[in-house]
Amino acid sequence: MKLYRYLTGPDDASFCHRVTEALNRGWQLYGSPTLTYDPEARRGICGQVIVKEVEGAEYSPDLDLAKQ
Repeated sequence: MKLYRYLTGPDDASFCHRVTEALNRGWQLYGSPTLTYDPEARRGICGQVIVKEVEGAEYSPDLDLAKQ
């Protein structure tokens, strides 16, 4: 089964730590990161797609992707 997540967050160290944690849990970067600006919060917002292949598992809508 292939898993998909789209991580988003403020353009700061916390976002980089979330991506780094996912990579160390076996997720792979997919495509280019995105960046947009939130004028109300006056900050950048990052996004990055990550994917992971899990052998021998079946998809279920109840699957907690953050714990994979």
